[in-house]
Amino acid sequence: MKPIIKVENLSKQYRLGTIGTGTLSNDLKRWWHQVRGKEDPFLTVGESNDRTSKGSSEYVWALKDINFEVMPGEILGIIGKNGAGKSTLLKILSKVTGPTTGRILYDGRIGSLLEVGTGFHPELTGRENIYLNGAILGMTRQEIRAKLDEIIDFSGCERYIDTPVKRYSSGMTVRLGFAVAAHLEPEILVVDEVLAVGDAEFQKKAIGKMQDVSRNHGRTVLFVSHNMNSLTNLCTKGIVLMKGISPFQSKINDAIQFYLQNDYVNRGDYNLNETPKEKEAYFTKIRVVDENGVAKNDFFYTEKICISYQIHIAKKNAKYKLFCVILDYHLRPIFSCESIGIKEDMLLKIPEKFLVRGDYSIHTFIHVPRVEQVDIVENMCQFRVIDNGSPFQIHGDYNYGSVFSESEWV
Repeated sequence: MKPIIKVENLSKQYRLGTIGTGTLSNDLKRWWHQVRGKEDPFLTVGESNDRTSKGSSEYVWALKDINFEVMPGEILGIIGKNGAGKSTLLKILSKVTGPTTGRILYDGRIGSLLEVGTGFHPELTGRENIYLNGAILGMTRQEIRAKLDEIIDFSGCERYIDTPVKRYSSGMTVRLGFAVAAHLEPEILVVDEVLAVGDAEFQKKAIGKMQDVSRNHGRTVLFVSHNMNSLTNLCTKGIVLMKGISPFQSKINDAIQFYLQNDYVNRGDYNLNETPKEKEAYFTKIRVVDENGVAKNDFFYTEKICISYQIHIAKKNAKYKLFCVILDYHLRPIFSCESIGIKEDMLLKIPEKFLVRGDYSIHTFIHVPRVEQVDIVENMCQFRVIDNGSPFQIHGDYNYGSVFSESEWV
């Protein structure tokens, strides 16, 4: 089968702070190289797309040598931190901007849900904005009229459809914008983080619509989200972006696991680097250890898992408690536990035959319940549980959850 999208060596370079090269002499130099059919001299410079550090070059590669294919009817999830290049990639795919180098081969029309609701006129009613936004997106008046009732019903804004949009909440605006865009009929649908504003009911409806578009109508969807549950439920394949490059492409669950392990969770011990000011209690060291106090990150299902805490406590009689949440590899809370009080050295023991196979991390904090949170450590100390004899081992790769408990069947 022929791919509906094929991206070859796609790169996008920006010059920070200005448009063009910044000087007439550099613009002429670029033009002269282009006339002679030579490579742009300014593409040989530039740094990786790392928004957290100060660079020495004025040029940055927002994307660098991206290659992938998308088949008809496939839903591709694009995963990465803020600033990794996700929105830049979608803007190039949607022809909002062009690539610096490389090319994209399409086999169908593209509909974009980028910055949904942009272009709505605040003084016009919701109904009028449906016609306006639909026209901007390429729908004819007849198409909009034929789908008007369906769009209004999907948006859930029927009661306010003849009210000016300036009186809508941000969530209502996104609902209406998504409803218009979702009822286009392109072969390729590009969706950028539109579910972040909507409530749970709207998110469920939107995911259902995208699944219907893909499965029942054979359309291709490219979907960007920071919500791992949405990506897991919706997508079949994932591509990970890190600092403008794509180090990993695979099935969606494998892509999510790669992203979380390499770009989000600290796999080592937690060690305090700088003493915080004006804190009466704080963590100085957190480790995952076995029953003998030996640091390790891989445990058998039949082993106890221990979390060792070292805590600085300035106010000895304070009513602090230690709260620990164990997260799965999607960063979803699996279970929580809380101490009665705290002391300088503490050990949390998780019983054997409780956590099933998988990768886990720790979210933990010191607090006075419902009063204040004194210190917090997030997504640290990753560890792995290996299945070496659980009752579910015979089921192979089947996802049977994260915790196991002895239950009674009667």
